[in-house]
Amino acid sequence: MTVTHPPLATPRLMGLYLRLTCVPAIWGGTFIAGRIVSAHVPAASAAFIRFVLASLALLLALHLSHGLRTLTQITRRQLLGTMALGATGILAYNLFFFHALANMPAGRTSLIVALNPAITLLAAAVLLGERLSPIRWLGVGLALLGVWIVVTHGDLSQLMSSVGQGELSMLGAVCAWAAYTLIGRRVLQGLSPLLATLWASMWGALFLGVLAVRDLPTLPSSAFTASVWASLVFLGVLGTAVGFVWYYEGITKLGAARTVVFNNLVPIFGVLLGWLVLDESVSTSVILGGGMAIAGIFLVNRVKASPPN
Repeated sequence: MTVTHPPLATPRLMGLYLRLTCVPAIWGGTFIAGRIVSAHVPAASAAFIRFVLASLALLLALHLSHGLRTLTQITRRQLLGTMALGATGILAYNLFFFHALANMPAGRTSLIVALNPAITLLAAAVLLGERLSPIRWLGVGLALLGVWIVVTHGDLSQLMSSVGQGELSMLGAVCAWAAYTLIGRRVLQGLSPLLATLWASMWGALFLGVLAVRDLPTLPSSAFTASVWASLVFLGVLGTAVGFVWYYEGITKLGAARTVVFNNLVPIFGVLLGWLVLDESVSTSVILGGGMAIAGIFLVNRVKASPPN
């Protein structure tokens, strides 16, 4: 019987862990950047510019890693799959995302997005018949309760009256991302994550461009301040291109189960950066509810270690 050991902490592996820790910090920062942009630019236009920049950065990454000729190495079924990804995870998610950030603080928004794993698991159980362990059901319930505490500011009896446009928009974003995740699992086997993300970004930019064409010509140049452009570049290049490449590097080298745990840090960075950069208040309900939501996410992502063989 052979015993498998965890990989040694080599400098290369330590560098990977550092990049994977930077990914949730970057994704937490997207809520801050989105909050800045949403105050000046309509949702469709902001998302369109974001994914034009993301597509250009991903094209550069593909050119440097595999060559642009691999862009055409995609089947008709995969092409339709990436179109569906662009419609859900790019078009729908970002319209909801920017609309939510125009109506609520970045920190609270990042805590609601912590429902992503729980909603995705629930959708998989209901729509695809996947079975959930009792521990994962507990995690789903804890995450839901934690987010409800954040939304209601600690008064659960006021749930319905506390749900406004921002909360509903972010719930829509969470559902759009769950659809994006489930579609990707089903229809994109054999397609590299970089290529899938690039095609989805290009489809999403195309869809968003159809909507943005109404707003962009009427936007005053004063709307695009230095902070808005910096935020858009951050969202497109760092938040999308760099974040996805580093994240999928972790999946390739460490496996999905060990990599996905880093996502639990996203709401922590979102709240922390909202406090540091935007001077948003951090109430007791945000700390308590956010802690419960993050604990629930850990239970949802809990994976039993495989026995040695």
